[in-house]
Amino acid sequence: MTSRSMCDVAFDLLANQKKEMPFSTLWEQVVKAMGFTSNQAENKIAQFYSALLLDARFAPLAENVWDLRSRRKFNETHVDTSAIILEDEYVGNDDDNIYLVTEDEKAEEKAEDDSETD
Repeated sequence: MTSRSMCDVAFDLLANQKKEMPFSTLWEQVVKAMGFTSNQAENKIAQFYSALLLDARFAPLAENVWDLRSRRKFNETHVDTSAIILEDEYVGNDDDNIYLVTEDEKAEEKAEDDSETD
């Protein structure tokens, strides 16, 4: 077994592979390189996934595929913050549809409801 971290091993594997890799394949190769038993692998998989998410060297891609952030364009790894909910908005739920409602729209709905009850 090696004294290197699982993320360091994953970094080397992705660097040598020269392309992205599905998480399951990456994990299998990390397990093999680190010499984990099947019990150890089962106990460490969540820790590894969390560590990948927190390690800035890695970029999570669609369908649980991972790559090195340094090989990706900015727009592939950048999170667009323009969709963040502002304080004057709240999330409403109509059956299974989630939508945003501003405080002005909320006030208009209340006024309509009040006028219907009069």
